[in-house]
Formats: sequence, C-alpha cells, structure tokens
Amino acid sequence: MPTRQPTTRRRFLQTVSAGAAAASLPAFAAWPDKPIKIIVTFPAGGASDIVARQLGEQLALKLGQAVVVDNRPGAGGSVGGLAVHTAAADGYTLMLSNSTPISIGPFALEKQPYDPVEGFTHIALIGSAPCVVMANPKAGFRNMAELEAAAKQAGRLDFGSGGPASIGHIYGELMKANLGINMVHVPYRGGAPMTTDLIAGIVPVGIDVVTAFVPYFKSGQIVPLAVTSANRSPLVPDVPSVVESGHRKLVLDNFFGLSGPPKLPADVVARLNTATNEILASADFRKRMADLGITTSPVSQPAFAGFVKEQVAQLAPTVKAAGVKL
Repeated sequence: MPTRQPTTRRRFLQTVSAGAAAASLPAFAAWPDKPIKIIVTFPAGGASDIVARQLGEQLALKLGQAVVVDNRPGAGGSVGGLAVHTAAADGYTLMLSNSTPISIGPFALEKQPYDPVEGFTHIALIGSAPCVVMANPKAGFRNMAELEAAAKQAGRLDFGSGGPASIGHIYGELMKANLGINMVHVPYRGGAPMTTDLIAGIVPVGIDVVTAFVPYFKSGQIVPLAVTSANRSPLVPDVPSVVESGHRKLVLDNFFGLSGPPKLPADVVARLNTATNEILASADFRKRMADLGITTSPVSQPAFAGFVKEQVAQLAPTVKAAGVKL
C-alpha cells in the first residue's frame, strides 16, 4: 500500500511542477513585455520612415509597449532586411517592408543575402503608392502611347530615376521588356537631382514614386503620363493608370508593409495583423497615408504573404535580366 504524502509536501510538489511547466512555456506567451523595434531600410525623413513612425505610435497604444524606429539604410535595403531576417523570432524586431528590400535589392547584389519570401514572416499590408511615368513638357508626348511611339521612332529613350535598383529604375526596365522599346537608364543620387534635370529637359522622362511630384504637375513643369497602379491614384485623380493606358502587365505597386523574421509565433502574427488593420480603419490614419500618396489596404496575413510572393515573381526576373547591380 503506497504511503500517503503529507498535504504540505503534495502542495510543494504541485507548486514545483506548475513552476516547471510555466518555465517551459515559450517566451512570447506574455508578448509584448518590452519595447518593439521597427527597422526601416531607408534614412530618416523619407516616406518609409514617416510611415513607420506613424504606425509605431498607433501600435504602441494598441499593444501597451513602446515602439521605436531604427533606420538602417544601405545595399538596396538589404542591410536592414538582413538584420530582420537574422533577428530572433520573438516579435520584438520587425521591419517596415516595401518593394526595395523585398522585391528588388536582394536580386541586385552579387550574393543574395536572404530569400525575400521564405526568409520573413510577412505580417500586414499597410498600403501602396504607385510610381508615375512623367516627362518634360518639351519631350513631345503626353501619354503612354505617344511615349512608346516616340521611343520606337527614335530608337532610344533615356529615363531618369532616383538611383540604381530604385523602384523607378526597375519600372523602366519593366517597361523596356514589356513594350519592346530601348529605354536607357540615367541614374541619379536621389529623386531631387533627377527632378531638377527632368524640369530642365536634360533627361526627357522620369520614373519615381508619385508623392513628391504633385506640385510640379500642378505647375506644368512636369507632365504625368500614367500611374503604375491598376486604378488611378487619389493623389493625382486626373492621371490615368497604366491599365487605362492598355498595359495591364505594367501594374506595379510600391508597397508598405509590416514584416518580421521567419517563423514568428502564430499568435504574435495574428495580434500584429489585427492591430495594424484596426489602425488602418482609422480615418485619421488613412488621411495621413493619403497625404503621402499611399492608399491603405487592410488584408489578412495570408493575403499579404501572397501579394509579396507575386511581386517578387514579377520583379526578380526583371532585375536579373537587366543586370542591375548594387
């Protein structure tokens, strides 16, 4: 007959057992219990930085922890991307992801630093801002059809962008491949010097994210030909989309999303996706994004992951075929 243990001993063993079980629980069970970091793959002051800081403010209120922004530019966004890819999968290191560090940068380096699809957990889509194909008024074309015709007649069309492997550069390569025209890239050290030369007529065509160019369209210094989204941009509602221009294969959205290291815990992913989508439901936040030319797009986590996979499949071959190098 087994010996009965004293009540105090049984309680002691139960307490020890419960403590051991609690100790074996994953560290993210109480997530978040410390500040969260969002890595931005561009310098402070740009659109990605602004989006990260505004999203971070709202996430801090939703999650009850501070959210800090850490700018890590370089190598086409791959410096910051690699930092997130190799971070602990505990939900405390995230990335303001977009087309540059995900769909372009990794394929422009001599050695691809990470798999942009499987190497991250793509959590939530914040929104997207199209590029705009634009021209100097003296270039002689005011829409995509006239641009295409002029390029074929001349045998060459120069276009400027904010730099090698920028979204504008890759979009020009996408146009070149799909339209069968000889477009020659003229790289600049940022959007500002490209804009100066476009206005001066030194380069006839420019391609960049639409946000910064609205004043130049209104003044007539630059002519917008088309935005690269499927639909018109609320920022420039009078400018046709590439779909309206007859080029559905040229649809490209420069997206802004929230991503993290691979294999993030499912409950952390779900909570972040829900919190982000709740923030996107705010009229004030949507207005802030619209002022940046970003159309917000709350979707499920699997839908965002699928979107990323599709864009990578679209752009990676273009980057490689064009021989784009960083």
